[in-house]
Amino acid sequence: MSRPKSTPDTLAFEAALARQPDEARYLLRLFVSGTTPKSARAIQNIRALCEEKLQGRYELEVIDIYQHPEMVKPEQVVVTPTLVKKLPLPFRRIIGDLSDTERVLVGLDLVARHRTPLAESGNGS
Repeated sequence: MSRPKSTPDTLAFEAALARQPDEARYLLRLFVSGTTPKSARAIQNIRALCEEKLQGRYELEVIDIYQHPEMVKPEQVVVTPTLVKKLPLPFRRIIGDLSDTERVLVGLDLVARHRTPLAESGNGS
């Protein structure tokens, strides 16, 4: 039985798994709807963030769902803009224009989630 041919996504996935964590490459897909202001903001925001935080360690693919509707279903995109983090694992989706930098950094696992301290109760103790 012959082995099926690898797709570019499969090859990128296998190469990323073979790398050490400190040199992890990010494989990101941003799904947008045409040239709307929200789509343009999302593209600008993620490019700036990637250049600042992931210099040379990322691949960003911008996909216009009007031009490539066949890519929506496999990625389970229901709203745009949606950023899909394929690598490094875990897989994540971030919805919106990506203007909330803190939320995007947490979603990409570039910073840890901040837990808010419990409010002190006024129980008199």
